[in-house]
Amino acid sequence: MEGNTTASQKPIRQSRFLCSGEQEYVHKRKKVVLESLSSLGINCSEDSVPHITLLASGGGQRAAVGLVGSLYQMAKDDLLDTVLYLGGVSGSTWSMSTIYSDPQWSISMDAAVSQLSGPGVELQEALAWLGERAKEEHFSLTDIWGVLTSAGIMKQMDLRRLSDEASRNATNPYPIYSATEKYCFSNGPIEGKWFEVSPHEAGFTELGLFIETSLLGSKFEGGELLERKPEMDMVKLQGVLGCALAHEDAIKDFLPPWLNVPGQVDGAAEEYMRVYHALVTVVAMTRSTVKDPTALSDLDNLQKILEEMFNDSQSAWQVSKSSEERKSLAQQLSLKLLNEVEIWSQGLEEGAFKTHVSLLISQVLPKIMKWEWGTTENFLYQYQDSTVPPCLVTKDRINLIDAGLVINVAYPPFLGNKRDIDLIIAPEYSAGNIFETLTFARDYAAEVNKSFPEIDDKVLEEREWPKDCYVFEGNETELSIIYMPLFNRNNCKDAEEVKARMDEFSTFQRPFSQDKIEFVLETAKANMKNNKHILLREINKAVLRRQNKRKSFLPACPLV
Repeated sequence: MEGNTTASQKPIRQSRFLCSGEQEYVHKRKKVVLESLSSLGINCSEDSVPHITLLASGGGQRAAVGLVGSLYQMAKDDLLDTVLYLGGVSGSTWSMSTIYSDPQWSISMDAAVSQLSGPGVELQEALAWLGERAKEEHFSLTDIWGVLTSAGIMKQMDLRRLSDEASRNATNPYPIYSATEKYCFSNGPIEGKWFEVSPHEAGFTELGLFIETSLLGSKFEGGELLERKPEMDMVKLQGVLGCALAHEDAIKDFLPPWLNVPGQVDGAAEEYMRVYHALVTVVAMTRSTVKDPTALSDLDNLQKILEEMFNDSQSAWQVSKSSEERKSLAQQLSLKLLNEVEIWSQGLEEGAFKTHVSLLISQVLPKIMKWEWGTTENFLYQYQDSTVPPCLVTKDRINLIDAGLVINVAYPPFLGNKRDIDLIIAPEYSAGNIFETLTFARDYAAEVNKSFPEIDDKVLEEREWPKDCYVFEGNETELSIIYMPLFNRNNCKDAEEVKARMDEFSTFQRPFSQDKIEFVLETAKANMKNNKHILLREINKAVLRRQNKRKSFLPACPLV
């Protein structure tokens, strides 16, 4: 394989094949899959083990909890060990980065479920981590988002590095995490948009350019390693992978009608909304790390103050203004919000909570105004290759953010010949239009000239009240997709209830209560359990598809 050539000795690997480390892991994992298939009564030879991937969508805490529920039920039904790869994006990467802290997680999912309801992380511990990160050159809102997600939602501070998993055995499916490069996402060619990270390598999926994951964040120039820097830990990686707020466009979904002044498209309203939404999110996430009733009451008061100030600004926005006046207004109101947070913190009762809050505010507020996310060293800086777009070659730094902004399911790393997937199991936890991730992935595949199963337009008409399971079947040698919406006809009586459930479990809200966690867990489990027969049927077909692929590549028998 190309991954084993002398080129792999260079710090940047250019290849369309798997690196040797992933090859080795997959080879070991296939033995686990073969044993699992045998136990299910599925006849399969060692050389026709299907390549099955579970791809979990984004969707904030809804996706993080939903993925744990889906995996739990697959393990209970003895289906989890048929999975070769686990791919995540956005919110599902939060739970992936958490569960993989246990090298044996797929053997017992009970620990992963109990972790969601655990005692959590104290604010002091989170701030200690944040204080260390604040000393680093590329400290940004990503660090703040990562630590509050880890401590407040996933209730764990995992300080390991992803590359630590490179030497593990094949007990668990091989993990692939996904991000996007912020400026390529906005302005660059499709080849520069998708960024994948595994225990062995990190790099641009369509460019086929990778470095060892342990080198992500190190300084490069012209393809040479200039300075090795420490690899980011899983807390920061969670921030990189699941920060949908990082891109300016994401905030448009939260604009109230009175901020959309007709004819005004200068972005001032979005700028103000970004500051407000970032502040209320930080308050909500901080709240989940606090136990003291007085401190909780203080945080609730701040939340109320911010909401009232935001609503009181409505009249100012409704007066017709020039673009410059609106920009000035956004800055004034944003500074007013930040100033109010400082006044609130100064008025707190002396003690540990006030000290902790003061530290948090001193680190958070300046970064909110700068709105800088995911900055890291660019390993393609001044790299001499015509396939690398100028938006990457000319910058010594890149900004890695939430790939859900491109497609909210990580299809790109699993399309084409590199990983040669036979079957994708896709539990769908996304907000927005059902089937949107599928149609986006189909369009992406067409643009990069990779196959994708056909999607019947009639199926798309069911988007408001979908079934609980669909199968989009490829031809004899192409991959198929099992698509499983979280809220569906089996658990919602009509389209209105689907919408109500999505509103109730919306992506951007305070961390879920225990009741909400349990509801999403049980819903995700039931979806898997109810469709076990379909999963088994399609796994059987995947074995046949793998056999057909082998036959199509075997040389013809010579004529005698």
